[in-house]
Amino acid sequence: MTSSALFSPLTVGNTTFRNRLWVAPMCQYSCEDRDGVPTDWHLVNLGGMARGGAGLVIAEATAVVPEGRISPWDTGIWNDNQADAWARIVRFLHSQGSKAGIQLAHAGRKASTYRSWSGRGAVPHSDGGWTPVGPSELPFRGLADPQPLSHEDIADIVTAFADAARRSAAAGFDVLEVHAAHGYLLHEFLSPASNDRTDEYGGSLENRARFMLDVIRAVREAAPSTTVFLRLSATDWIEPEGWTLEQTVEVSRWAREAGADLIDISSGGNLPDARITVGPGYQVPFATAVKEGTGMPVAAVGLITEPHQAEHIVSAGQADAVMAGREFLRDPHFPLRAAHELGVDVDYWPLQYERGTFADKP
Repeated sequence: MTSSALFSPLTVGNTTFRNRLWVAPMCQYSCEDRDGVPTDWHLVNLGGMARGGAGLVIAEATAVVPEGRISPWDTGIWNDNQADAWARIVRFLHSQGSKAGIQLAHAGRKASTYRSWSGRGAVPHSDGGWTPVGPSELPFRGLADPQPLSHEDIADIVTAFADAARRSAAAGFDVLEVHAAHGYLLHEFLSPASNDRTDEYGGSLENRARFMLDVIRAVREAAPSTTVFLRLSATDWIEPEGWTLEQTVEVSRWAREAGADLIDISSGGNLPDARITVGPGYQVPFATAVKEGTGMPVAAVGLITEPHQAEHIVSAGQADAVMAGREFLRDPHFPLRAAHELGVDVDYWPLQYERGTFADKP
């Protein structure tokens, strides 16, 4: 058998992962009671990926307040009933040898929308929707106009992130990921294309990053022994008026000082007119730039679908870990298959599945 960078352990903060092939957070829109409580669907979906050999499984964007949900069917972590349900899922992920993560999120001006199979656009109040919030009155095209956040509102949301972090840590999560990407609330404040405030939360890069950095500090203080990730969109794909890679590198340095242990680099999501050049590994260079510009561990995402592709990203030092999304949906056992294709012997095949290993046994 051969050695592998992808299947070598990695320690970030206080957490050691058995490998570097991780599950990216993916919304499931499956809380049918609209109460934010994860269900059997979430247990089976996330549990299957842990059983399949992932080093880390990050649960979907999970709202820290009800109004922070992307849709009424999203998960939440704003009350203890939700935390108790998450704890059951975390226990199973751990039983399969995977570390458990949760993405703490607020959807901002992109909140209160229909899931794809229930409708399109904004959910009206008559169907359980609500008025979204944002840094300013600038809407995301096709969605409801947001209510600008006051200073008091911002402080309340920072507190909500801290409370969510405490609940998540108590539920057993190893990793807390602050979601500041894909056009959701913290990204909306970062980007000059969605933030035209003139107070201390708008204008300069320092001001636009203030809210996000306050959240990171609050999460770190609330869960001091838990590993903290930050997900950033490296670019809005509209320059020079949008968010840029150069700003991402600078803000990542500040995030490290605020308490972030790893930067998870994606891109886009903030502007509907963005023209994104998509291809295999198309976002990996962004992660490499952040790694080189900050010295921090980074995770790469974006059409990483082949074992040798993922191995090269890690072995070449382009990123410290790889997150996959759609490939895990297609094959929850992607890491076990990848180990076989790379010629790596791993010892975490479930015993119940031993007859399905690739070993030549009668």
